Amino acid sequence: MDAALRSFDIEKVRADFPIFKQEIHGKPLTYLDSAASSQKPQAVLDRIVKAYGEDYSNVHRGLHTLANRSTEAYEGAREIVRAHLNAPSAEEVIFTRSSTEAINLVAQAYLRPLIEPGDEIVLSVMEHHSNIVPWHQLREEKGAVLKWVELTEDGSLDMDGLEAALSERTRLVAVVHMSNVLGTVNPVAEIARLAHDKGAVVMVDGSQSAAHGRVDVQALDCDFFACTGHKIYGPSGIGALYGRRSLLEAMPPFMGGGEMIASVGRDTITYAGLPNRFEPGTPPIVQAIGLGAAIEYANGVGWDAIHAHEMDLRDYARERLRGINALTLYGDAPGKGAVFAFNLEGAHPHDVATILDREGVAVRAGSHCAEPLMTYFGVNASCRASFAMYNTRDDVDRLAAAIEKSHRFFA
Repeated sequence: MDAALRSFDIEKVRADFPIFKQEIHGKPLTYLDSAASSQKPQAVLDRIVKAYGEDYSNVHRGLHTLANRSTEAYEGAREIVRAHLNAPSAEEVIFTRSSTEAINLVAQAYLRPLIEPGDEIVLSVMEHHSNIVPWHQLREEKGAVLKWVELTEDGSLDMDGLEAALSERTRLVAVVHMSNVLGTVNPVAEIARLAHDKGAVVMVDGSQSAAHGRVDVQALDCDFFACTGHKIYGPSGIGALYGRRSLLEAMPPFMGGGEMIASVGRDTITYAGLPNRFEPGTPPIVQAIGLGAAIEYANGVGWDAIHAHEMDLRDYARERLRGINALTLYGDAPGKGAVFAFNLEGAHPHDVATILDREGVAVRAGSHCAEPLMTYFGVNASCRASFAMYNTRDDVDRLAAAIEKSHRFFA
């Protein structure tokens, strides 16, 4: 056992998450749906209550004490996110409502004004719909061409296929950092090198990866990176976009309103600098503060320790699930995260998930907003068990036992 794993105190961590005090159908709650949305520690709940109950005011506009407190906390959260992503400047971190909004911001404010009919967007078959649909909209409206990159047998991205897909017409490569279905971690730095050689920019969906460890956008050399708060133990309704300064400064505003302007007249308008020009109206103030608290909580636990714990769970779950002969597992790329998509022989995923729920085990069932990937594997849907810092080996055992019970039911 390495030092990082030894330093991880799972009992203390679980005690920090009040949701685990309850039972589901008389069974201990085994929450294995963190890839969809993670649970929240008490520290985040307390910070949200304080922000609303003691410090609340709108930000940037007032000179009174509460406005100053809220503004300081809101901008402090931006700095926490900047450090989590290792962005060069807090001005390159744009608060959004979600990863989805962040990616749409790039699609509409960066690519839409530039793209011409026949220009190409390269994306992988493992993308979440949030990193597919905005590019389809540009295909429909502007005549862009979508070029898809397939997978290798173990669920890794086919890097030879990606290199072959790039051309002088490639304007953008859209790629997930960590697959929400397979757990595959893509080699973003190498992808960026290949894309930049062709003059293309790289949009990274970091919704999953930012929830499992620190990210270094400078080392990845990506141009845009999107993440979302509700997967990083924070509240919903908050996300962030990192963008390379030179690109953000050249982009027109995504939406118009208050705060994103420098001046407004009857016949003229000038826009604010970064990051304000992309944050119109009253922003998600308390959500951002909650996200900052969530990252600070995980910092206190230690990301290295969290990673070591999750990798231990991944390895243990892999062996337990492989021992169930009626189970088909999808993807086993080297270095994958603690995410397992599976189907049980003779059973629909929705039925399996329902039986698992009766055992107190919460998993996802469906397409996981990744229909092209389901089609690639020749299925309409699958179950998915995803692990986080608060899960235990006992959770793995309860999952395996519940699946075996489901198999006996459908056999």
